[in-house]
Amino acid sequence: RGFETVTIVLEGLVDHFDSAGATGRYGHGDVQWMTAGDGLQHAEMFPLVHEERPNPLELFQIWLNLPKAAKTAPGHYKMLWSESIPVLKFQDDQERSIQMRIIAGEYEGTSAPAPAPDSWAAAAENQVAIWLLTLDPQAEFSLPPAGEGVNRTLYCFEGSSVQIANTEIPGSRAVNVSPDETIAIKNGPDQSRILLLQGKPIAEPVAQYGPFVMNTQAEIQQAFEDYRSTRFGGWPWDR
Repeated sequence: RGFETVTIVLEGLVDHFDSAGATGRYGHGDVQWMTAGDGLQHAEMFPLVHEERPNPLELFQIWLNLPKAAKTAPGHYKMLWSESIPVLKFQDDQERSIQMRIIAGEYEGTSAPAPAPDSWAAAAENQVAIWLLTLDPQAEFSLPPAGEGVNRTLYCFEGSSVQIANTEIPGSRAVNVSPDETIAIKNGPDQSRILLLQGKPIAEPVAQYGPFVMNTQAEIQQAFEDYRSTRFGGWPWDR
């Protein structure tokens, strides 16, 4: 209750079921955008479809808070299929390749598919962005400024090192960067992948317990009571 999940599957498959009756299998670049809103039960299963070889799975699940006005919105389930997600490919001055997948937000006039309708990301002025950058060894890229007051994080999840704003960053690190200036990125000796997360703060109190994200502890307690009495719509699936 009270927030959204944005599940980005880079490799492998996920089976989804929820108490509103939505179901689907997605993976290999697909993204699921789910608004829990007033309350959903959901299950994520990871099918082993290959019996004779491994079934690797690599994904991010990003929790995106909802503002108070949308915390009681109806639950919503939306698929951003891989082929609908823009992929930009360009080269730096030395013809080294950079690739950008735009899952939320926009870059130089290219926009991601629309998010769920009650999302904080649905209003362009909130400047929510989710990008996946892939950089060739030694590739250089300039991240353009966003707006003042925007939170902006770069998570370097693959690669040995990357230089960000003239600071050497070892692999598997998250870096908060200034939103209102151009940020120079220079990759290290190996291919790197970077997840960019960006958005204006909602600027409301946060009370969180398990899968409930509300504004007050009283609302968390109410979520417990509502779940016990309604099961958020019950469970329509046999198994």
